Amino acid sequence: MSIKLTRRIASELMERGESAVRIKPEFTPDAKKALTREDVRQLIKDGKVYAINAKSNISAYAKVLKDKRNKGRRRGPGRRKGTERARGTVEYKKRIRGQRRILKSLKGESSIDNEMFKKYYALVKGGTFASKAALISRMRSDGLQMDEEKAKKLRHA
Repeated sequence: MSIKLTRRIASELMERGESAVRIKPEFTPDAKKALTREDVRQLIKDGKVYAINAKSNISAYAKVLKDKRNKGRRRGPGRRKGTERARGTVEYKKRIRGQRRILKSLKGESSIDNEMFKKYYALVKGGTFASKAALISRMRSDGLQMDEEKAKKLRHA
Protein backbone atom coordinates (compact mmCIF):
# COMPACT_ATOMS: atom_id res chain seq x y z
CA MET A 1 0.00 0.00 0.00
CA SER A 2 1.46 3.29 1.13
CA ILE A 3 3.82 4.29 3.88
CA LYS A 4 1.34 7.01 4.93
CA LEU A 5 -1.22 4.37 5.87
CA THR A 6 1.36 2.50 7.94
CA ARG A 7 2.38 5.73 9.68
CA ARG A 8 -1.22 6.67 10.44
CA ILE A 9 -2.16 3.25 11.82
CA ALA A 10 1.04 3.08 13.85
CA SER A 11 0.29 6.48 15.39
CA GLU A 12 -3.15 5.24 16.44
CA LEU A 13 -1.80 2.00 17.87
CA MET A 14 1.01 3.70 19.81
CA GLU A 15 -1.23 6.65 20.76
CA ARG A 16 1.28 9.18 19.49
CA GLY A 17 1.18 11.78 16.74
CA GLU A 18 2.05 10.83 13.19
CA SER A 19 5.12 13.06 13.29
CA ALA A 20 6.50 11.03 16.22
CA VAL A 21 6.31 7.74 14.31
CA ARG A 22 9.57 6.60 12.74
CA ILE A 23 10.17 3.79 10.28
CA LYS A 24 13.68 2.37 10.03
CA PRO A 25 14.97 3.08 6.50
CA GLU A 26 15.99 -0.52 5.79
CA PHE A 27 12.42 -1.68 6.54
CA THR A 28 10.60 0.87 4.35
CA PRO A 29 9.60 -1.82 1.80
CA ASP A 30 8.06 -3.89 4.61
CA ALA A 31 6.15 -0.83 5.83
CA LYS A 32 4.81 -0.23 2.32
CA LYS A 33 3.59 -3.83 2.10
CA ALA A 34 1.62 -3.61 5.37
CA LEU A 35 -2.09 -3.78 4.57
CA THR A 36 -3.82 -4.39 7.89
CA ARG A 37 -3.56 -3.14 11.46
CA GLU A 38 -2.24 -6.58 12.38
CA ASP A 39 0.62 -6.14 9.91
CA VAL A 40 1.49 -2.79 11.48
CA ARG A 41 1.29 -4.31 14.98
CA GLN A 42 3.82 -6.91 13.89
CA LEU A 43 6.15 -4.19 12.52
CA ILE A 44 5.94 -2.36 15.85
CA LYS A 45 6.58 -5.56 17.79
CA ASP A 46 9.64 -6.33 15.65
CA GLY A 47 11.00 -2.81 16.21
CA LYS A 48 10.83 -1.83 12.55
CA VAL A 49 8.35 0.95 13.34
CA TYR A 50 8.73 2.95 16.55
CA ALA A 51 7.84 6.29 18.13
CA ILE A 52 10.37 8.81 19.38
CA ASN A 53 10.16 9.75 23.03
CA ALA A 54 7.91 12.65 23.95
CA LYS A 55 9.73 15.82 24.88
CA SER A 56 9.10 17.36 28.25
CA ASN A 57 10.34 20.61 29.64
CA ILE A 58 12.26 20.20 32.86
CA SER A 59 12.23 23.25 35.05
CA ALA A 60 14.63 23.16 37.97
CA TYR A 61 12.65 25.93 39.67
CA ALA A 62 9.42 23.94 39.34
CA LYS A 63 11.12 20.93 40.94
CA VAL A 64 12.23 23.05 43.90
CA LEU A 65 8.72 24.43 44.37
CA LYS A 66 7.22 20.94 44.15
CA ASP A 67 9.59 19.67 46.84
CA LYS A 68 8.67 22.59 49.10
CA ARG A 69 4.96 21.96 48.62
CA ASN A 70 5.46 18.27 49.42
CA LYS A 71 7.01 19.38 52.71
CA GLY A 72 3.93 21.52 53.36
CA ARG A 73 5.41 24.92 52.55
CA ARG A 74 3.73 27.54 50.33
CA ARG A 75 0.25 26.35 51.23
CA GLY A 76 -0.82 29.03 53.70
CA PRO A 77 -3.90 31.25 53.56
CA GLY A 78 -2.12 33.85 51.43
CA ARG A 79 -1.57 31.33 48.62
CA ARG A 80 -5.13 30.08 48.48
CA LYS A 81 -7.73 31.08 45.95
CA GLY A 82 -11.24 29.74 46.27
CA THR A 83 -13.22 28.42 49.18
CA GLU A 84 -12.33 25.34 51.16
CA ARG A 85 -15.07 23.43 49.35
CA ALA A 86 -13.62 24.42 45.98
CA ARG A 87 -10.17 23.14 46.94
CA GLY A 88 -9.56 19.43 47.15
CA THR A 89 -12.96 18.13 48.11
CA VAL A 90 -14.64 15.08 46.64
CA GLU A 91 -15.11 15.47 42.90
CA TYR A 92 -18.56 16.47 41.68
CA LYS A 93 -19.08 13.27 39.68
CA LYS A 94 -18.19 11.00 42.58
CA ARG A 95 -20.48 12.85 44.99
CA ILE A 96 -23.40 13.02 42.57
CA ARG A 97 -23.19 9.35 41.58
CA GLY A 98 -23.37 8.29 45.21
CA GLN A 99 -26.43 10.45 45.84
CA ARG A 100 -28.11 9.15 42.69
CA ARG A 101 -27.47 5.57 43.83
CA ILE A 102 -29.36 6.35 47.05
CA LEU A 103 -32.30 7.78 45.12
CA LYS A 104 -32.36 4.80 42.77
CA SER A 105 -32.35 2.27 45.61
CA LEU A 106 -35.14 4.12 47.47
CA LYS A 107 -37.23 4.22 44.30
CA GLY A 108 -36.52 0.54 43.64
CA GLU A 109 -37.86 -0.49 47.04
CA SER A 110 -40.85 1.91 46.65
CA SER A 111 -39.88 4.10 49.61
CA ILE A 112 -40.33 7.16 47.40
CA ASP A 113 -42.72 7.72 44.51
CA ASN A 114 -41.80 8.99 41.06
CA GLU A 115 -42.72 12.60 41.87
CA MET A 116 -40.49 12.69 44.94
CA PHE A 117 -37.70 10.96 42.99
CA LYS A 118 -37.80 13.65 40.29
CA LYS A 119 -37.80 16.43 42.89
CA TYR A 120 -34.73 15.12 44.71
CA TYR A 121 -32.97 14.13 41.47
CA ALA A 122 -33.17 17.76 40.33
CA LEU A 123 -31.88 18.97 43.71
CA VAL A 124 -28.98 16.52 43.56
CA LYS A 125 -28.14 17.63 40.02
CA GLY A 126 -28.08 21.25 41.18
CA GLY A 127 -25.49 20.41 43.83
CA THR A 128 -27.78 21.16 46.77
CA PHE A 129 -26.37 18.40 48.96
CA ALA A 130 -22.74 18.25 50.02
CA SER A 131 -22.91 14.54 50.79
CA LYS A 132 -25.08 11.44 50.90
CA ALA A 133 -25.71 12.08 54.59
CA ALA A 134 -27.02 15.56 53.82
CA LEU A 135 -29.42 14.12 51.23
CA ILE A 136 -30.73 11.49 53.64
CA SER A 137 -31.09 14.05 56.42
CA ARG A 138 -33.10 16.36 54.14
CA MET A 139 -35.37 13.51 53.00
CA ARG A 140 -36.05 12.51 56.60
CA SER A 141 -36.81 16.10 57.61
CA ASP A 142 -39.24 16.33 54.66
CA GLY A 143 -41.20 13.42 56.13
CA LEU A 144 -39.69 10.27 54.65
CA GLN A 145 -40.04 7.43 57.17
CA MET A 146 -36.64 5.78 57.56
CA ASP A 147 -35.12 4.08 60.59
CA GLU A 148 -31.53 4.81 61.64
CA GLU A 149 -30.22 1.43 60.51
CA LYS A 150 -31.56 1.89 56.99
CA ALA A 151 -30.13 5.43 56.82
CA LYS A 152 -26.73 4.15 57.87
CA LYS A 153 -26.89 1.39 55.27
CA LEU A 154 -27.78 3.91 52.54
CA ARG A 155 -24.86 6.20 53.49
CA HIS A 156 -22.49 3.35 52.68
CA ALA A 157 -24.25 2.34 49.46
